[in-house]
Amino acid sequence: MSETRVRLSKTEPAAYETLDQFARTVGQICRDNGIDDRLKEIVMIHCSQLNGCAYCARVHLDRAVKAGLDTDTIVQIPTWRESGVFSDRERAALELAEAFTFIHDDGIPDDVYDRVGGALTEKEYAALSWACVSINAFNRIVIAGRYPVPPRADQAPV
Repeated sequence: MSETRVRLSKTEPAAYETLDQFARTVGQICRDNGIDDRLKEIVMIHCSQLNGCAYCARVHLDRAVKAGLDTDTIVQIPTWRESGVFSDRERAALELAEAFTFIHDDGIPDDVYDRVGGALTEKEYAALSWACVSINAFNRIVIAGRYPVPPRADQAPV
């Protein structure tokens, strides 16, 4: 098994830079449409976890901490259905993140669309949908390239 893979970001930087600019545009759309960084980062982490993208999960963990998320909230993202720490709006966003990540299964089912639409405005729904599209694209690039996620220098091994 080859550990070194083609890095799409380095081999075709123009395409990667376009995707990065798309992500920046999506970030601005989120801000313009009432999606704060806390909510956006919850979605980014969840999509990355669902896709098994450790690299993006770490990037968005750092951003989530900067956005004010605490450890308790972050560790409960994978178990959001059983957790009481998320607002109705956050729960809707997490459900939307799952639907977009697994869109190949059922598309966006009507019941999910209705529940999410009951908690988010049309603009919020659209902004978070674009955020899901963006992070899912990055997850695929990073997973395909097997970007390394080494232990942090400031953390002792467990």
